[in-house]
Amino acid sequence: MRDDDPLRNPRQHTTTTSERGSFCTARCVCGWTGPARRSRERARTDAAEHMAQT
Repeated sequence: MRDDDPLRNPRQHTTTTSERGSFCTARCVCGWTGPARRSRERARTDAAEHMAQT
């Protein structure tokens, strides 16, 4: 793995949220995907929890 690989270096993790219909999902560049949520705020919380675990 390279040093800039997000799986090896948690500082490289970047999360985003995306919407599909009435659902919002958090995703990270490392490949992690949170569950689909009806609440945007809950999807953001999922992303924050993922960041805290890395």
